[in-house]
Amino acid sequence: MIAVGLMSGTSLDGIDAALCRIVPHGAGYDVELLDFTTTPFSADLRAELTAALPPNTGSVEDVAALHRRLGEAFAHAAQTLLRGRHVDYVASHGQTLWHDGDRHFTLQVADPFAIRETLGVTVCFDFRSADVAAGGHGAPLVPYVDALLLASGVEDRVAVNIGGIANLTVLRRGVAPPEVIAFDSGPGNMLIDAFVRERTDGTHAYDAGGALAAAGVADRTALAAMLDDAYFAQAPPKTTGRERFGAQFLAAHARALDALSLEDGAATLTALTAATLADAIRTHAPPGARVLISGGGARNAAILRGLAERLTGFVVEPSTAMLDPDAKEAIAFAILGYETLRERAANVPRVTGAARTVPLGAIAPHNLRALLETLEAECRR
Repeated sequence: MIAVGLMSGTSLDGIDAALCRIVPHGAGYDVELLDFTTTPFSADLRAELTAALPPNTGSVEDVAALHRRLGEAFAHAAQTLLRGRHVDYVASHGQTLWHDGDRHFTLQVADPFAIRETLGVTVCFDFRSADVAAGGHGAPLVPYVDALLLASGVEDRVAVNIGGIANLTVLRRGVAPPEVIAFDSGPGNMLIDAFVRERTDGTHAYDAGGALAAAGVADRTALAAMLDDAYFAQAPPKTTGRERFGAQFLAAHARALDALSLEDGAATLTALTAATLADAIRTHAPPGARVLISGGGARNAAILRGLAERLTGFVVEPSTAMLDPDAKEAIAFAILGYETLRERAANVPRVTGAARTVPLGAIAPHNLRALLETLEAECRR
């Protein structure tokens, strides 16, 4: 089956699109990444999106308009990737506008029917709502795919994704999907990006390669104050997002951060990401595990160095040899789309807090019968 996975995360840097060949293999899948692109948001769409996200508030009209505009943008990203090539289905995560796992509600937008009408294929979407309806947080969902694609029978591993938020999946050797431990450790790139944009008046959107942090020194007092946030001491299952670690978090620590240089502020926020992620790994992962980094943070040398310094005895490296670090989450939703079409449960209750395992996702059908016949034939081989 040829699929496109579409994903836009909390970093708001654009739409990731992964073209994959997916072949059922035993209880899991063999996956080949055929192509990958990131399509940046246009300046006006990004401004509209930012204005609707916490701590800002938007109207119902704003949300409806974003839903449509993002659907068109996601469709364009898929078209850009495909360049006329065949695809069997699309799996779209959409863009999260609001997520509150503790209160069991979540909202992802990007009109799947706009994608279907543009591409003329079935679209799987809305992957989080089913887990929420079953009493879960609706996140994280990627750990299920981490277990299928990255678990090993010979070594312990930790799959880490550092996007706007950082999350980890502990994969003890031989682990099955229901047995993984996974949660959001806290901020990934989100606070660093926001701080850099603010201090440079938008001239720079992020700390490229961690160069600013590398030129600065973390302020211990400011770091200690931020580490005192109650989220870090909370036991999993837990998820978080912009609602907690957005601009309002920076505002709460503005006095300490305003006293720092651009470089020292970037170093302090980078240390926050590295310290909270390393603490989560040391607490929940077997000593000496291989830590595989994906997401934008895999390109931030300062974060990787901070993790390596704090994780003595662990092997810390980008996931490149096993799975493209940039494409990992888009690939994951392509896999979750296959599971939706098979009506197989794809949440992990011990991770999300759901009462039971449930099939995830909804379907915007296009010639669905033929697609399901193809899928059934693949699964029988």
